[in-house]
Amino acid sequence: MIDFMAPLMPLSLVALAIGAFAIGTTEFVIVGLLPEVAADLDVSIPSAGLLVSGYALSVVIGAPLITAGGSRLPRKRLLIGLMALFILGNLLCAVADGYALLMVGRVVAALCHGAFFGVGAVVAAGLVAPERRARAIALMFAGLTLANVLGVPMGTALGQSFGWRSTFWAVTVLGVLALIGIVALVPPQAASGGLRGELAVFRRPGVWLALGTTALGFGAVFASFTYIAPMMTEVAGFSPGAVTWLLVLFGVGLCVGNVLGGRAADRSLMSSMYLILAVLVVVLVVFVFTAQSQLLGAVTIALLGVVGSATVAPFQSRVLQQAEGAAALASAANIAAFNLGNAAGAWLGGAVIDAGFGYTAPNWVAAAMALGALVVALVGGRVARTPVGTLDVAGQGVDRR
Repeated sequence: MIDFMAPLMPLSLVALAIGAFAIGTTEFVIVGLLPEVAADLDVSIPSAGLLVSGYALSVVIGAPLITAGGSRLPRKRLLIGLMALFILGNLLCAVADGYALLMVGRVVAALCHGAFFGVGAVVAAGLVAPERRARAIALMFAGLTLANVLGVPMGTALGQSFGWRSTFWAVTVLGVLALIGIVALVPPQAASGGLRGELAVFRRPGVWLALGTTALGFGAVFASFTYIAPMMTEVAGFSPGAVTWLLVLFGVGLCVGNVLGGRAADRSLMSSMYLILAVLVVVLVVFVFTAQSQLLGAVTIALLGVVGSATVAPFQSRVLQQAEGAAALASAANIAAFNLGNAAGAWLGGAVIDAGFGYTAPNWVAAAMALGALVVALVGGRVARTPVGTLDVAGQGVDRR
């Protein structure tokens, strides 16, 4: 991971990564605090669980709408506004004295999520030389990865010890730090050029094929990951307490994969995407069988983290490439595609369990989704207007075959 912090990577990327860390923490930490929230607000666990669904739905809706609405704003100013919206949402959560206000706070915070990552990826790509674009995007997304490894368990522990509102106060402080970093460190960048130009890129088949690859590919990861706990306790025989350490192992794999995916995409974007998706198919099929063993199951979980995270930078880079110079809205749409994939993968994985196929069956569903992503990526490589390559400063493709 040292490569990411080399002098060629500007400090402004760290400010974006802090923002990503704060956003990732607030998205997922509620899962660990559901019992405390439900008990304190006198609602059922399923009702508290809607705080997760409400956030995800707000991301899907907010990503394109907020980005489109801010298409004429300079990108730095838009990022500042998005982080201010995030701070407001978490502040509402921290002071919420009832379920309704907490839900409002979650929705407000989530509205900035997709737009921040979408616009932030465009900004990150414009801060470095063309041959380091994917690694710059991966560095920003490393904040989201670290949120799963550090932010969520630490936020959960804080909320369990000092009350769930303390976690949202802490995330609010993180948001303020990210806002200060963006104001101080991110250089000014021009606006995207208006909504018409941003919408025009959706007439290109390559953009839709890139979005489809993202939804299927990352949906594959969540079709399996969502059911790791029952898979490991009911099939592999781990104790419930061991699940935490298995998730930490998965998180370490995410960190490694984030680095590898960015480096690979900078060398050869489409070739690396094909290889990563092919390996993902193999890992998911193998997981059906290694889930029977504690040692092999744990190793496969780590590998799933590596390969799953390695897809992120190539997926986001491909959308930027296909959207050329008007990439902000397409980039935000790709964040929505990530979340749609997550929801679809988790639902399909649960459906095969409910149908009686067992706790390892989600891995077959996940493998099929990953294979579908590979097919869509291959089609995209043939029919997209932009040739195989990396990114120039405007997000355009440069042939590197």
